[in-house]
Amino acid sequence: MRIAGNLFADLPQVVEGEVFEDLLRCRNLQIERIVSSDSPASGQYDQTQDEWVCLLQGEATLWIAGEEVTLRAGDYRFIPARTPHHVLQTSREPSCVWLAVHLHPEHAGTVSCQD
Repeated sequence: MRIAGNLFADLPQVVEGEVFEDLLRCRNLQIERIVSSDSPASGQYDQTQDEWVCLLQGEATLWIAGEEVTLRAGDYRFIPARTPHHVLQTSREPSCVWLAVHLHPEHAGTVSCQD
């Protein structure tokens, strides 16, 4: 877990898919930075947790429960648990940098904030 940092520091060079990095895990809260290549993974997500995601840099098109959604830097979206979604397209320059906040079900919150 990082105590402090910069969301744009040490961005990985991602050739394919996405890189997920936990910034904080505290009980049932998870905050992560996601860096996408311009060739996003084709898998669909259907998560047990709620997710709030903000696109910090770049442009992306998502498919969320049958709807295409275009996001630009600064746009955010709440995705309720069990909502099927996936990334359709992401920009190359600049690459997509995301901040994702996951709220896991209460029983999954076994991680201490001090770990």
